[in-house]
Amino acid sequence: MDLQSQESILRLSEQHGKDDLVVLLGAPDAEAAEIAAETVVLGDPAYAGVLAGVQLGLDVFHVLEDEVRSAIPDDVWEAQIGVMEDILDADAVSSAVAGMRGKSQDTP
Repeated sequence: MDLQSQESILRLSEQHGKDDLVVLLGAPDAEAAEIAAETVVLGDPAYAGVLAGVQLGLDVFHVLEDEVRSAIPDDVWEAQIGVMEDILDADAVSSAVAGMRGKSQDTP
């Protein structure tokens, strides 16, 4: 996750509170998805951005997760996301992000 995105997420969490935010990722692989999810849940693991050491504990999903898919109209899905579903490993990225969501619930 780039530094500008981290700054925007931090600002939005301060303005709206973490209970009113959901982060939606579109990372192309499980490793990138897990790192981005970790950044918004537990803090930037690279300690490079403003979220270094900042545990926001935000809800985070990948666009290919079933919970997200069911909320998007079929025509929009096909036009905007359908190709990603065909070429990416949806199970792997979904598992990586879901694993980070689980960690946010364990974090005090």
